[in-house]
Amino acid sequence: MIITDTHTHLYSEAFNEDRNEMIGKAIKLGVSRFFIPAIDSTYTQSMLQLKEDFPEQVYLMMGLHPTHVKENYADELKHVEHMLTQHQFYAVGETGIDLYWDKSTLGIQKKAFKHQIQLAKKHKLPIVIHCRDAFDDIFDVLEGEKDDSLFGIFHCFTGTLEQAQQAISYNMKLGIGGVITFKNGKIDQFINQIDLKHIVMETDAPYLAPVPYRGKRNESAYIVNVLEKLSSIYNRPVEDIAEITTQNSKDVFKV
Repeated sequence: MIITDTHTHLYSEAFNEDRNEMIGKAIKLGVSRFFIPAIDSTYTQSMLQLKEDFPEQVYLMMGLHPTHVKENYADELKHVEHMLTQHQFYAVGETGIDLYWDKSTLGIQKKAFKHQIQLAKKHKLPIVIHCRDAFDDIFDVLEGEKDDSLFGIFHCFTGTLEQAQQAISYNMKLGIGGVITFKNGKIDQFINQIDLKHIVMETDAPYLAPVPYRGKRNESAYIVNVLEKLSSIYNRPVEDIAEITTQNSKDVFKV
């Protein structure tokens, strides 16, 4: 059984003390594919080192995280553009809009998001979208960019059934992680109305650990808890869920 974690920050400082052991634990559980989102240029070297250390398991993305869209965002986007010509990346991301922390940067977040969508199209790559308190703004940008070359993943999907269907209409898969196990997560109440062909699994480690680890450091190994929850909701064997979601990730990332 191959399990794919489509979104995990394995280079995070939270893993500095036990990174190799933590990754090894996940691999033993069958998690053999890790897709690594970018944040900004300060993490690029750590990401490249991770790929060097785990060449068979690690797949990198390149992008500028919306919470890191600051005054220097144009320089950061130039870094993204340059890196896309220097190494193999499997997506542009994570990108998107985050209005939870800072609404004042909405204008430049939209510009950076749109620019990265266009970069993804240029390089024939998927986009991986971060959305927090920003569904309407995200959909507004996607509507303007909608065409056959737009595709990707709505990472850490936490919206409604209607928002899920709208995301799918833009050729997006839904990234489902620890929130599916939360009592107040709500997506568990309707996700079985979404065909499994639209679902990929993720952890967003070290963030958003699933029950029973909620509030603690998340790890890629804990994707097994997400897998078991989806198995219960869809009433399908865990092997089926793992196989389908891994195939979906292959379809998106072209791996």
